[in-house]
Amino acid sequence: MSKDPTWQEFSCSLLRYSDSGLWLDYSRMDIPTDYLKDNATAINRALGEMRNIEAGEIVNTDEQRMVGHYWLRNPALAPESLEKVIMRNIAEIKAFASGVHKGEVLTPANQTFKHLLVIGIGGSALGPQLAIDALTGPDIPMSVHFLDNTDPDGIDREIARIGSGLDRTLSLVISKSGGTKETRNGMLEAKAAYESAGLDFGRHAVAITAPGSKLDQFADEHHWIGRFEMDDWVGGRTSITSVVGLMPMALAGIDIDGFLEGAAQTDAKTRAAEVKQNASMLMAIAWHHAGQGKGNRAMVILPYKDRLRLLSSYLQQLVMESIGKELDRDSMCVNQGINVFGNKGSTDQHAYVQQLRDGPDNFFATFIEIRKTRSRQGMEVEPGITTGDYLEGFLRGTRRALFESGRKSMTISIPHLDAYYLGCLVALYERAVSFYAGLININAYHQPGVEAGKAAAGQFLDILSRVEMQLQSSRGQPLTAGEMADVIQADPEETFHALCHLAANRNSITVKSGASPEEDRFTLVN
Repeated sequence: MSKDPTWQEFSCSLLRYSDSGLWLDYSRMDIPTDYLKDNATAINRALGEMRNIEAGEIVNTDEQRMVGHYWLRNPALAPESLEKVIMRNIAEIKAFASGVHKGEVLTPANQTFKHLLVIGIGGSALGPQLAIDALTGPDIPMSVHFLDNTDPDGIDREIARIGSGLDRTLSLVISKSGGTKETRNGMLEAKAAYESAGLDFGRHAVAITAPGSKLDQFADEHHWIGRFEMDDWVGGRTSITSVVGLMPMALAGIDIDGFLEGAAQTDAKTRAAEVKQNASMLMAIAWHHAGQGKGNRAMVILPYKDRLRLLSSYLQQLVMESIGKELDRDSMCVNQGINVFGNKGSTDQHAYVQQLRDGPDNFFATFIEIRKTRSRQGMEVEPGITTGDYLEGFLRGTRRALFESGRKSMTISIPHLDAYYLGCLVALYERAVSFYAGLININAYHQPGVEAGKAAAGQFLDILSRVEMQLQSSRGQPLTAGEMADVIQADPEETFHALCHLAANRNSITVKSGASPEEDRFTLVN
């Protein structure tokens, strides 16, 4: 038997779930043998917090909410009052999607819906985008489009892609509160596009929102096709197994039962109190060790599968919005966070792996391996070698090259990619995030930084309105940003940006550039 120490370390540090075929190799994360013992208090706290989450305790204390996304794939865990609600919601999703596919839900012209337009942002878009890109092919029952930003050019481009098919397009508007401005703007832009084509937007629209929200009221008032309930105990970044993810997936023909089953089985495996049998806890511990409990290393996601090209974007939100916090649960300033970025293998080898191997040692990599590379027999590109063989070779070669340069990595491996295994991956990371939050004693389920950004955006829009009104009052008079700021009592830099934005987007406003921004003059000419 080989005495190679790296082989022995690999053999001892490969967790394999025989029933699902999901593997976690953490042998290249260099976790000391006594790390679990030295961090036993934090590990037990994290395990206890997970039990409290699943038991329905209000762990998101800032917002006084339960955290219930784990119930969505195992309703029996939910409080009794919610178990039947979850099961009913899943049944309603299936029934609605089936009705659309069978032609029981029709357009006002009694035609079948052929296209789907999903309007949402953040978790209301990233989850459905990941699942639909990963799991659909040419046989998708409806082409799917997304409005996931308030960029007017992006909106125009997506509407143009639908083109003359707008009359057979079903729109899903996803917003818990109905007050998210990006989603509200996308809805209004879509509504205008339908109306300019002589169509009634409401007869093509479905709302996914909280009962009684602004969106719920708007949908009711305008007689939309349907309204589906979004629960306040599910956060956007963990909403992929809720109606937010399941409705678009079901309409795209994805096996949502398989997806939920994969998530449920991974949840079950990662409830293990024995750390070395708990893949999500092992991942959290590896992150903790790599970043010294302070996020000192970035997380690089390297999925060797084109269908998982959006995984790094999805995980960016899941990890960074959950972990990036100024204060811990004891109100101590900790400035926690883990930077997440990624591409796909082997594209990454022609992009940034050069720096990963030879540049700053400020990251750890996570390889995602799909063991079966093709559903049909592969052709040979060299004698005895297929493109899939090359893909595996590049994964193994990159892993070795990083190891030889002293860089940390772990590898998650699944037999193949389908709805079940995407559910496995989603749950694996959701629970790793929950455990990591417990290890570092932060609230993973609120987002005060996001709310601060929204507030600042509102302040800028207020300045923009006051600037435009003052330009109207000073028609024909050239004004600098400083002069304008004095009049409207606003910050001069913000006023300058407001003036530049108006000059670029209102034909009646001109700008004469000076030697510096202080000397630029803006005029409303007609």
